[in-house]
Amino acid sequence: MILNHFPILRVFVALAMLGTPAFAAGSNDNAAASAPTGMTEAQAAVDAGRYPEALRLLAAVIKSEPRNANALDLMGYSNRKMNRLSEAARYYDAALKVNPQHIGALGHQGELFVETGDYDRARQNLKLITAICGACEEVIDLRAALDAKGQS
Repeated sequence: MILNHFPILRVFVALAMLGTPAFAAGSNDNAAASAPTGMTEAQAAVDAGRYPEALRLLAAVIKSEPRNANALDLMGYSNRKMNRLSEAARYYDAALKVNPQHIGALGHQGELFVETGDYDRARQNLKLITAICGACEEVIDLRAALDAKGQS
């Protein structure tokens, strides 16, 4: 079998079969098929601007999966949208501790930095995101937030 000749390939195949977050360290892994119970509903609540509902749903997800970077990021986003900026910062930090390359958390944290006037840190996040995903939606959004403040 080919896997016997390429040990590193065996590791990747094993990680893929286990569905471990280490396999997708650079991704946000928002696929509905792999979404934990409550994430789909929480995402829908965030998308609809129902942030208190999203916080309740996300709290349940985080209770069962404390290292779910997607849930931590959305918890930060929902708190930021409710003008609870210190809570937002705490959740973005937690998401990035779990996955330092989480594109959503880096972008949302960068937007928080713009809102609080910390433009240097926002630009640092912009550089990180650009290095990870090029011209993805998070780069466009953060660049627009900086441009709106004359800080690009």
